[in-house]
Amino acid sequence: MKRILIAMLACATLGAVQAQKRFVMLDKVVAVVGNSSISYSEVEQLADQLVQQRRAEGYTSDRDPKNEALENLLMQQLLYNQALIDSVKINTGDVLQRVETQVQSMIDEAGSITELERRNHMAIYHLRELLRRRIEEQSYAAAMQQTIVSKVSVVPGEVERYYKNIDKDSLPIIAEQYVYAHITKFPDGMDAAKRRARERLIDMRERIVTGKTKFSTLARMYSVDPSAIRGGELEPMQAAGFVKPFADALEELKPGQVSEVVETEFGFHLIQLIDKKGQLYHCRHILLRPTYTIEEITAPLHKLDSIALLIKADSLTFERAAAEFSDDKYSKQNGGIVSNHDLLERYSAFDAKLTATKFLKEDFGAGGGKSIDDYNAIRRLKVGEVSPAFRTNDLMGNDLCKIVKLVEVIPAHAASLDEDYLRLEQMALSDKQRKYFREWLDKRIDAMYVYIAPEFRDGEFSDKHWVK
Repeated sequence: MKRILIAMLACATLGAVQAQKRFVMLDKVVAVVGNSSISYSEVEQLADQLVQQRRAEGYTSDRDPKNEALENLLMQQLLYNQALIDSVKINTGDVLQRVETQVQSMIDEAGSITELERRNHMAIYHLRELLRRRIEEQSYAAAMQQTIVSKVSVVPGEVERYYKNIDKDSLPIIAEQYVYAHITKFPDGMDAAKRRARERLIDMRERIVTGKTKFSTLARMYSVDPSAIRGGELEPMQAAGFVKPFADALEELKPGQVSEVVETEFGFHLIQLIDKKGQLYHCRHILLRPTYTIEEITAPLHKLDSIALLIKADSLTFERAAAEFSDDKYSKQNGGIVSNHDLLERYSAFDAKLTATKFLKEDFGAGGGKSIDDYNAIRRLKVGEVSPAFRTNDLMGNDLCKIVKLVEVIPAHAASLDEDYLRLEQMALSDKQRKYFREWLDKRIDAMYVYIAPEFRDGEFSDKHWVK
């Protein structure tokens, strides 16, 4: 189901921005869904991106990319309008972070704000607003679809029926999987590094409250959050939209006040409440993370290399070393075996039955939950071997060092209930969710105002309900 959510929306982020590069006197509206219109330039741009995506993934399609793009945009706008009707909530702070990250990436690629404005024929604030609107629409649409399919679940009997109904020659192939263990160590002097970050913020707070420096100026200069480019300012949102320590501090502030230093899972913050309207808090913040000296960073590397030598010399087992020395609370009592517990806990979805210790190559890297550094280490090992120590980051971006042991490599194979139940369960759930969503979509298309320009009505639509 995750692929459905992504495939429908992922290509649209830059489309509205890049389409502005064309000088078009009149950009024709080709469709209307609810209160939202879709322009020809949006369809054309998304179609171009779909073609590029197909080439990158090495496949072609007989379907006209413009028809496919139009249907994707129709679906996005229907979900967006329904989300507003149903008062679906999104994390507006996350939207703003994505906007700022995208804008900063575009500035870096262009070389300067001036050059970016020249390329796009618009001021930076117009560019930012255009991106904000597009990403917000995508977020509402994704949240709406997730709300719909979250009502669907499967029981073991359904998973078994799903598996039995698959033609044995068409069984999904599970790619090569890895089971591995690790021992992690945070840099020496973590307490000292946290103290330094806290002291820097205390000094900044003093400069702010005595009127020597504006909060927004210090945020632009020192904050490591994407909001730094806007002086640390965040989009107004309810307290529930912030992590708890941040929200607790915010609720104690009056407009204009600056908090004491607040520690969250992201680092250390100074928070200033700008104003509060109803349940919406409008604030700015400065985020600092602990920084380390070279000596503090490299010390764990030496310790871990010494542990690895003892393990290789059979003077110490990996399991005992994990229990005695590892800083990873999720694995140290389990022989160091790496699981997805950190990811489940991060997204408040912890459930013992969702535990996974087998990882595909695609699980490593951005979005997969496991560091690409782990994959680069284990792919060089034979089963039973232990890697040299290396630096990496945890799920929250914190610096750490680790050694890894390759426990097992599971060759690519046709899926089976015994070996791959969790993946088959997810496939069965995705299939049921897809069918449920299609039924919901048909009903909503019929119930919502949808207009498609005559010259686009003869296109190939996967859902025939669009053309009324």
